[in-house]
Amino acid sequence: MSGRVIPYGDSALLVEFGSLDDVLGMLPALQRTRPAGVLDLVPAARTIAIVLDPHVLSPASASGWVERTVPEPARTADEEVVELPVRYDGEDLAEVAGLLGITPAEVVERHTASRWRVAFGGFAPGFAYLVTDHDGLVVPRRATPRTAVPAGSVGLAGEFSGVYPRSSPGGWQLIGRTDATLWDATADPPALLRPGVVVRFTAVTG
Repeated sequence: MSGRVIPYGDSALLVEFGSLDDVLGMLPALQRTRPAGVLDLVPAARTIAIVLDPHVLSPASASGWVERTVPEPARTADEEVVELPVRYDGEDLAEVAGLLGITPAEVVERHTASRWRVAFGGFAPGFAYLVTDHDGLVVPRRATPRTAVPAGSVGLAGEFSGVYPRSSPGGWQLIGRTDATLWDATADPPALLRPGVVVRFTAVTG
């Protein structure tokens, strides 16, 4: 195990990693081997929080489990793949193209040709941070965030892509929009995009 395990209150641990790739390798291994008493695993860009029921599993025992767990290699087969149709008419598409030194059409081509994977959830139910294996779409956040970003907006920020599940403030560079439902409280599971899911974007018109 390549992370560092530290106490996180009386009923949780925080595992710190050196990179997002380390998180993505460790998360499925922890999910597969999780013992009774582990209530939740919450991944982020460089950490995984482990929420415990200390009456069932002590923090010391949980720490030993984490330290013995071997990260899993990236899977390429039998993965869940979600296809999201996108109208690439975002307000920031031209600006993103300028930042990258390419045309708007090339931004769309790169975005749809990329294999995206859900790394972790974000600021709202259903929001997912998506990562890919290249840096051809890395752009900064907007200097001035918008007070309201429409639901379904597809954006870029740093190394991530993401889709807003509901209207909210945001500073991501908007390149398109989708009609897909990202969060449905009546569904099981309620989130369409969960850690480990592969996402394919497709361009549509109309």
